[in-house]
Amino acid sequence: MKALFRSVCAAALLLTASPATAAEKLTLMLDWFVNPDHAPIILAEEKGFFAEAGLEVEIVSPSDPADPPKLVAAGKADLAVSYQPQLHLQVHEGLPLVRVGTLVGTPLNCLMVSADGPIETVADLAGKRIGFSVAGVEQAIVAGLLKQAGLDAEDIEMVNVNWSLTPALLSRQVDATIGGFRNFELTQMRLAGGEGRCLFVEEEGVPAYDELIFVAHRGSLDRDRVSRFLGAVERATHYMLNHPAEAKALFAGHAPDLGDELNTAAWDDTFGRFATSPAALDHGRYARFEAFLHEEGLIPAILPVAQLAMDVGAAE
Repeated sequence: MKALFRSVCAAALLLTASPATAAEKLTLMLDWFVNPDHAPIILAEEKGFFAEAGLEVEIVSPSDPADPPKLVAAGKADLAVSYQPQLHLQVHEGLPLVRVGTLVGTPLNCLMVSADGPIETVADLAGKRIGFSVAGVEQAIVAGLLKQAGLDAEDIEMVNVNWSLTPALLSRQVDATIGGFRNFELTQMRLAGGEGRCLFVEEEGVPAYDELIFVAHRGSLDRDRVSRFLGAVERATHYMLNHPAEAKALFAGHAPDLGDELNTAAWDDTFGRFATSPAALDHGRYARFEAFLHEEGLIPAILPVAQLAMDVGAAE
């Protein structure tokens, strides 16, 4: 009996010393290389918040920023960092995607012009060339801007400059660009010897939207796992707000280039734009942007918000 008792106690100790459950794996595709836009994700990893949520998160940077939503739709990744404007179009195209969380809760996109150039207002774009990288949403945003100024697409020329927005503006290949982020491209232009100025799209007739979001496959969504992921991201966001200097240093130490001048400036320009409750869903914001895209002729009909986005923590 004593031997049996000792055996039972030993087994109990082993169970106590072992994790109750192994960490669940989750693959997250970023929208681009790691940068301050992803700060809460990196801090959640560095601070151990993912591990404490029972998750082993694989963070992957894509070779092509267009790939992450497609990989999620194909079942090859669990989550992707993407963009609210693109999500609307992708769902209409038939991709089985749904927004499950928000990373950056304000627009970052801006219409960038040279600070010493002739463009002071949107009305000054008449007869000018606007550089862009991604067809569709960016053209719709420009159309929305023009409408507020009494202009239309016939009054400007759109030029596809691929991903060379800042070089195209610096070389005067174009007079303005759309699609550049205000927290990066302005500093990038300054470091390259120029000076830019932003006309903020949400102040010029375009409905406010979530710039960066987390998307998942609607048909294979693991709500519990995603909820724990978003909870860890939320913890990291609040850690940033409560301990800004420590968070900045920790993020900069994650990779050698994250402490350079561009990323340091981008950190400061992005701070405060992260969603403090990533899982929370603003239904009105998605409804308004859906209506905007329909009005601009980019989508054939208006989908209900439930087909675009969800709050994974809410009761089904």
